[in-house]
Amino acid sequence: MSQIRPFRGVRPRPDAAKEVASPPYDVLSSDEARALVKDNPNSFLRVNKPEVDFDAGADTYSDAVYLRGKENLARLISDGLMFKDDKPGLYLYRLTWQGRSQTGLVTLSSCAEYDAGLIKKHEHTRPVKVSDRADHIQTLGAQVGPVFSIYRHEDAIDALFKAATDRAPDYDYATPDDVRHEMWVVQDEAAINGLVDAFGGLEAIYIADGHHRSAAGSEVARRRAAENPDHTGEEHYNFFLNVIFSDAETRILPYNRAVKTLGGLSADDFLAKIADRFEVAEQDAPFQPERPHDYGMYLAGRWYSITCREGTYETVDPAESIDSAVLTANLLAPVLGIEDLRTDDRIDFIGGIRGLAELEKLVDQGTHEVTFSLYPASVAQLLAVADADQVMPPKSTWFEPKLRSGMVVNLLAE
Repeated sequence: MSQIRPFRGVRPRPDAAKEVASPPYDVLSSDEARALVKDNPNSFLRVNKPEVDFDAGADTYSDAVYLRGKENLARLISDGLMFKDDKPGLYLYRLTWQGRSQTGLVTLSSCAEYDAGLIKKHEHTRPVKVSDRADHIQTLGAQVGPVFSIYRHEDAIDALFKAATDRAPDYDYATPDDVRHEMWVVQDEAAINGLVDAFGGLEAIYIADGHHRSAAGSEVARRRAAENPDHTGEEHYNFFLNVIFSDAETRILPYNRAVKTLGGLSADDFLAKIADRFEVAEQDAPFQPERPHDYGMYLAGRWYSITCREGTYETVDPAESIDSAVLTANLLAPVLGIEDLRTDDRIDFIGGIRGLAELEKLVDQGTHEVTFSLYPASVAQLLAVADADQVMPPKSTWFEPKLRSGMVVNLLAE
């Protein structure tokens, strides 16, 4: 089962949503976020990334920073830019980008189910990042950044979504990245019960983006349970903010690679070394792969396609068969000695949203010697990895479009 819970969300006034809602805290550097809030003091970044109110170099993990986020959330509410719903509900959040739409359910998910593995993961988490988000939640008394999860498509859920969105949305605005954001507030008891029952029939849901936020939700629940002698497991702090989308609508973009050095190899020597595992063909234009085990490569001002030779890649193991893992096993590790992508500072990762021109730029400006465009991992591959209790190769999934933070907030005390 997949337990979901309606709640009394804190959300922006519809006319203020475009001003208040912000990109997620982890897609912007502190300096990029400071530049955004400079022109918009009501940006939710001041809640979700409160170091923007401090000088560069401030300790982003300090109590003062977390307290400022709490103050900024309280100000948005006291100024009337955000308000708390008067009764529990659910929310349907639709993102439309490049002609495609995806509709997700904004709800609360169970920390107990997360701990039991019914909410499945595909990434390792870093303790320092989990602690940061847990301290942020604990200080604010609120979960302000939603987890982005996936469920396996069900026609019955489609029908419930369609019925609930068969009216004008309560929110409807576009952001500078050409994403249309629509949201419907669902407070009808029958509609809520239908959604709760339908999701309750799912065997599992899968975290797509937000592993640190979900782990932080679980950590806060553990902390609060330890402080509560009357803990029952049903308290509001035992649930975390989640937006759950169908696997049929979710889109993954490539996560490309950029390597700073060839380790002393010339371009010709490098091409010779990879030829035993790849078929190499020079291209007249930037090359974006259109099938698995093909890669684009930009080297010394030229584009190439490189295709894995038969027998050089895994076909059964869910994690090792993903193209990012195949590239590491066949090229990055044996030719360039880059084996641990999490710690090796010779490699950078470029979200597919930035396009192939970014890969050219890195090489042409001299900061990197070779870049690679990848075929994106599929949602089916992600689910298979999670079902096998494996971990995706580092930096394998770039989800687009991004949820806005601040559309719905969950206060830990209902």
